[in-house]
Amino acid sequence: MESEQIIMVNITHKSNSLRQAIATAIVSVSKQGTIEAIKNKTVPKGDVFEFSRAAGLLALKKTSDVIPDCHPLPIEFASIKHAIEGLNIIVTVEVHTIYKTGVEVEAMHGAAITALTMYDMLKPLDKEVEISHIKLESKKGGKTDFNQQPSNLKAVVIVCSDSVSKKEKQDSSGKKIVQLLTAHQMEVIAQETIADDFALIQQKAKEYADNGCDLLVFVGGTGLSPRDITPDAIKTLLTREIPGIMETARNYGQQRMPYAMLSRGVCGFINKTLVITLPGSPKGAAETIDAVFPSILHVFKIAEGMRHD
Repeated sequence: MESEQIIMVNITHKSNSLRQAIATAIVSVSKQGTIEAIKNKTVPKGDVFEFSRAAGLLALKKTSDVIPDCHPLPIEFASIKHAIEGLNIIVTVEVHTIYKTGVEVEAMHGAAITALTMYDMLKPLDKEVEISHIKLESKKGGKTDFNQQPSNLKAVVIVCSDSVSKKEKQDSSGKKIVQLLTAHQMEVIAQETIADDFALIQQKAKEYADNGCDLLVFVGGTGLSPRDITPDAIKTLLTREIPGIMETARNYGQQRMPYAMLSRGVCGFINKTLVITLPGSPKGAAETIDAVFPSILHVFKIAEGMRHD
């Protein structure tokens, strides 16, 4: 009989972004005298707000030590505030990080430990102190914030490979990219395999751009071998290049393997069609998609004339 494994969720494919979360907890006391003792700092165990704030800060930074599936992450900013409302004390915890995953649990853990520390300090004075409503109030910076895309986008995937076009090798990269684009709610209306031929690559790019394709993905031919000519063929056709997209992809790849800097991929518009060139290896192609999606789809909102922040 095999034992169950505890495995942390794999986030290595994600990119860093600014993540923020706000959580609250309510500490309720049973008499006004307890509130006055807190305000006047006459609680025997010390200053309730300052001690509980320090405990909460320590707790949110140690969240991954006590909750198994939470990833260790850098806390870039943390704030713990107390607000007295009648016999209730509202604890508000705000946490920021620049990382691959959010800080919701860290904020809630901080709120819980802040409240529990207050309970411990107040119980000698008030036997009816209660903690309630530990709650996530808001979060920002996750995929839902960047995954609002126009609907009905149509994509075409073209694999550039002499060996695949001659059926000497199987096409695994193109199939993988189709799967990933479909997962991003794009409709892949065509998939082709062509040789590493300058004129043919340009012909296909013009053909699909003229036919109103939203996204045209070329897979393969972005390296340094003599037959790697895809970027050279595409770049001369671009009516507006977007260098930052491929800069992001190369930076993402370089963090995972040292040869990503050798990729010569380009990206930009041919009229209204966004064209992106990916490496030919299945892993390199998939990592490029992971690096730039779904945020790359924001270009279609801009192209439609929608307001962007």
